[in-house]
Amino acid sequence: MENRSLTVVAGLIALLAVPFAAQAAEGAAIADQPAAWQERLDKGSALQAEGRAQQEAADQVLAGKNAECATTFFINDCRNAAAREHLEATRQARRLEIDGKAMAREVKREQALERARLSTEEAPKRAAALELRQAESMNARRAAEDRVAATQAAKAAKAAEGERRKAAEAKELRQKQAEHAARVARKKREAEQRAAQAAEAK
Repeated sequence: MENRSLTVVAGLIALLAVPFAAQAAEGAAIADQPAAWQERLDKGSALQAEGRAQQEAADQVLAGKNAECATTFFINDCRNAAAREHLEATRQARRLEIDGKAMAREVKREQALERARLSTEEAPKRAAALELRQAESMNARRAAEDRVAATQAAKAAKAAEGERRKAAEAKELRQKQAEHAARVARKKREAEQRAAQAAEAK
């Protein structure tokens, strides 16, 4: 009975190994690569879990058979037979775990290759985007510098205009003061002349 279950397990392992090899070859052709990778990772995990479960079952069977062998006349022959069956079951369980781990490693290798490929493909785009950002930054900096220079030039022009206006106002004031002083002096002379003429007339 147990030999038959081991034969069935061996058959299942063989059946599982064929689709996984075929699937690994087809993996690159699948359009939805992340989903395919996840499916293969799940199958790899399932294989490893199945291998561990089979190992635990084989260990329990061995413990049970060893207990049964203790009640038989040919104890050593019975235990040797149980050990051989356990060894075969252990090998099959380990094969399952190894296949599951290999599948996971293969998926991770493919993912690393895909990341490297995408990185290589994206490198020129990243470089162009960086160059564009640098150019935009430089243009923005130049525009800001131009705005500052224009503001400073406008302030300087305004200040110069203010200075010219002040100078013109000061000149106009001096001119008015000079004209006023000249009028006052003329009036004073005229007053003195009238006073002198009036004194002569007496």
